[in-house]
Amino acid sequence: MAATLKNFETRFNKKYQYPYVFLNNEEFDTAFMNEMTRIVERGSGAQVQFGKVPEEHWSYPEWIDQEKAAKARKAMGDKGIVYGGSESYRFMCRYFSGFFYRHPLLQQFDYYWRVEPGVEFSCNVNYDVFRFMASNRKKYGFVITMQEIPETIPTLWKTITEEFLPKGPRFMEGTSRPAIRYFGPPSPNGYNGCHFWSNFEIASFDFFRSPEYNQYFELLDRKGGFFYERWGDAPVHSIAAGLFLSTEEIHYFHDIGYRHYPFSHCPADFVFRRENNCACDPFEPTEISHGSCQTMWNIHYAL
Repeated sequence: MAATLKNFETRFNKKYQYPYVFLNNEEFDTAFMNEMTRIVERGSGAQVQFGKVPEEHWSYPEWIDQEKAAKARKAMGDKGIVYGGSESYRFMCRYFSGFFYRHPLLQQFDYYWRVEPGVEFSCNVNYDVFRFMASNRKKYGFVITMQEIPETIPTLWKTITEEFLPKGPRFMEGTSRPAIRYFGPPSPNGYNGCHFWSNFEIASFDFFRSPEYNQYFELLDRKGGFFYERWGDAPVHSIAAGLFLSTEEIHYFHDIGYRHYPFSHCPADFVFRRENNCACDPFEPTEISHGSCQTMWNIHYAL
């Protein structure tokens, strides 16, 4: 996290001094808090806050059969699926799907930028992304889109199309929902697997705090797919953006260089990379900007 924070301060926040909120399911130790605070003080001098995730947000809800969940983890782990055998990863996915935006420390904010440990920003970001989002009425921003591992979400799309969408018109009347077409037709087997990689998100809290999003999450949570399968917060967020936002409200930050192993995005324009001191190569093997999901977005939805 120290390396990521130093990089983020240098590339963006020393110019804008936006506050940081660190959240963890355990109490942060003093050494961690001191180091994070020291890095920010030497950089932007921004405010730094530390909070704890409530236990009920990082545990099993009462309706989950934990024996069934354990068997599902073992089966997925035996198949070698990434994080398939991890219990904590499932807690994390559920938390980011339905709880992070409810944390008391975040109620003061209208937008957030999710910054994960181990990520690297490879170009200077020389404009205020939050003012950009607000002035252009954007509600969800991404930098990488790719296909989800099908074995982790075998019933997610069917659950949404067969159990949630029939209830949708109560709050979606008059909304064309054009962005949902990016993910496939609203039929049980229509999902193409594309999702916005959620370890990078710049988004509006109003989107997640909305009644429709929370009705959507509550239905998914009750189905148990976060534990009986391995529903990720990335497809959950992405499909919700497709359902509740227009194409114009979703933004691809093509000008932000980003790396999170094993994938990366590097702006293609040579002059841009030179002017913004980019340390990346758009032709390196981990570059994913030419994948099928990104290409489809560029052709049909990029503005």
